[in-house]
Amino acid sequence: MKNRFDLIIFDWDGTLVDSVDWIVHCLQQAAAHCGCPIPEPQATKDIIGLSIENAVKQLFPDIDNGIRQQLAAHYAHNFFSKPMDLFPGVKAMLQQLRQDGYQLAIATGKKASGLTLALEAAGVGELFCATRCSDQTASKPNPLMIEEIVAELAANKHRAVMVGDSVHDLQMALNAGIASIGVTCGAHSAAILRQYQPLLCLNYPTDLLAHLGA
Repeated sequence: MKNRFDLIIFDWDGTLVDSVDWIVHCLQQAAAHCGCPIPEPQATKDIIGLSIENAVKQLFPDIDNGIRQQLAAHYAHNFFSKPMDLFPGVKAMLQQLRQDGYQLAIATGKKASGLTLALEAAGVGELFCATRCSDQTASKPNPLMIEEIVAELAANKHRAVMVGDSVHDLQMALNAGIASIGVTCGAHSAAILRQYQPLLCLNYPTDLLAHLGA
C-alpha cells in the first residue's frame, strides 16, 4: 500500500491519543454529578467519536435537554483538567509520514477549541494540513467531515484513507466512499471494526509505517 494513498485522515481520541479510559472516567463522573445512571464502560466507549451532544443524547436518551447540557459541561471541565498523551511513537510517525510526502488531516468528534488545545499540548499542530471538528460540520458518521477535508486539500478521495479506532470513524469512511484502517488501541476491538470493511486492523497507529512508509 506504499503508493496507494496521498492523504491520511486520522481520528484523534483513541487513535493518536491514549485518552479512551479518561473519557470513560469523565463521562461516568459527569453522570454521577448530575444524578444520572452511570453508564457501563463499553457503552461509554461506544459513543466515543460522536460529538459530545450526540454522545450524551445516545447515552442518556431519557433525560431532559437542560440536564444533558449540564452533563456535557461537567464532562468537558473534567476532561480538560489534565493533558492527554499521544501513544508512544506517534509524533515521530507523523513526522515521518509528512517527510514521506503524505498530507495529514484530523477528523474528530472534539470541538475546535478542544482540538486546538490538544494539538498545542502535543506539539504536532504544524504536521496537519486540515482539521474538522464536530462543531464545524456534521458529526460522525456523516461523511461531511471527510468530504470537506478532501475538498479543502483538492485531494482525490480514492487516494485518501481514514484511520480510526471506532465504528463511527470507519462508518464515516464507508459513507464517504474512501478506504479505512482500524486501530484497536481505543474504543473497539478488531472483531467489531472488521464489520466496517477496513483494509487493515492494526494494534497501534505507529504500525502504519510498516504499510505506508516510504
